[in-house]
Amino acid sequence: MKSLNWMVLIILSLALVLGFAVLGCTPTATPPVDETDEDVEEEVEEEIPRETITLKYAFFAPPATFPAVQMEEWAKRVEERTDGWVQVETYPGSTLLGAMNMYEGVLEGVAEIGLTCPSYFPGSFPLIELVDYPLDFPNAEVASMVLWDLVQEFQPEELKDYKVITLFTTEPSFIQSKDRVASLGDLRGMELRAAGSGAPFLGALGATQVSMGQGEVGEALQTGVIDGYASSREVLFDFKYAEIVKYVTDYPIFQISFAALMDIEVWNALPQEVKDVIDELGPEMARWTGQYLDGHCIKAVEWAVAEEGVEVVTLSEAEKARWDAVLQPLVDDAVAKLDARGLPGTAFITRLYELKDKYSN
Repeated sequence: MKSLNWMVLIILSLALVLGFAVLGCTPTATPPVDETDEDVEEEVEEEIPRETITLKYAFFAPPATFPAVQMEEWAKRVEERTDGWVQVETYPGSTLLGAMNMYEGVLEGVAEIGLTCPSYFPGSFPLIELVDYPLDFPNAEVASMVLWDLVQEFQPEELKDYKVITLFTTEPSFIQSKDRVASLGDLRGMELRAAGSGAPFLGALGATQVSMGQGEVGEALQTGVIDGYASSREVLFDFKYAEIVKYVTDYPIFQISFAALMDIEVWNALPQEVKDVIDELGPEMARWTGQYLDGHCIKAVEWAVAEEGVEVVTLSEAEKARWDAVLQPLVDDAVAKLDARGLPGTAFITRLYELKDKYSN
């Protein structure tokens, strides 16, 4: 009997163990995978390709000139900082727009950006033109940074239809001539070429101003039509004028300003990320261009002296004071005329001198 009871217990125990085993081995049901939901998530996470933005940038002078070098540098930096989102097509040498129809062409949509000299349009950019006057700037970098800051602070009304991309100037212009110029007397009767707003200053000093494009200067020097010119000194090397002119008078007269402008409606349509990059580059390229030109001019003069025998003529202190006395009234008169037109001439020139001191020190 006892044996029977033990057998029953053993059988029941085995049954229980088998039952638990069966229950434990039953697979736990997992919810079906909704592949459609995963596909949707992947599509949401996938970045939508951005459409490339193409900007056409026009300039009137040849590729080797310093403003064209600036244009290429600006284009490279924009493309790099937008990871190729913005592509810039550059058109130097008047291949798209010329000097005199540059800003008009920008407003008409021929190019998104146009670079030329505001002084080529007398009276159209009165405040900017004042920066081109004889103001004794030490170099292009200082003049360029002063110009940039002034335009940001005063927001000239004449620029309301444009977005300012960048601004810069030449270094001050120096008389570069076939004959030695060391006094006002030496200038009398001398026929000199000057660009843009520089002409009246040469006339005031006693020279005869001759109007012509930069492309005509070389032949005019060779044929004797002109005795020299007033310009920043990179042209001694870039155009090899040092082969003909043999004297550079070390007296800074005037500068030529450049403004790269974009139609304001084109600007407003750009994505904010692109605007941020372009805004960042505004003062950066003003400084870069000034530094580039200053370095280039120093090398050009060194080359002209060493290779072509050019002499740098230094004015005596008394002679320099005479030149200053002739030119300063022209600055004062320009400021008075701006004030008379209701423009902030006095405030502008006062701030200009403050900024010149700031960037010169």
